[in-house]
Amino acid sequence: MDLIKVAEQAFEVENNLPQFGAGDTITVNYKIKEGSKERIQAFRGVVIQVKGSGTNKTFTVRKMSGNIGVERIFPMTSPFIESIEINKKGSVRRARIFYQRERTGKKARIKERRF
Repeated sequence: MDLIKVAEQAFEVENNLPQFGAGDTITVNYKIKEGSKERIQAFRGVVIQVKGSGTNKTFTVRKMSGNIGVERIFPMTSPFIESIEINKKGSVRRARIFYQRERTGKKARIKERRF
């Protein structure tokens, strides 16, 4: 077996995050350290992509802040992620929905998948 895979399995952290994919609207509660203080901030947006595997797995969340699009990449194994809540399941055909970056308003809506 590859030595890198052996090392990744040795340091693998068990996380209890829900299953989500591209098109889903989620709220990520993550810890922010400001000096000696620590607080939890929520980031709610649409998952643009889920990338990687194992300890290198990341997901990108995009939200609109005013008229400006803000994207943030979160590592799946980050100790700063407090919790993830799934608000809506989206029905999309692609695994990476980068076309959402050019869309605004009603064109940017994603059809909801019932579950």
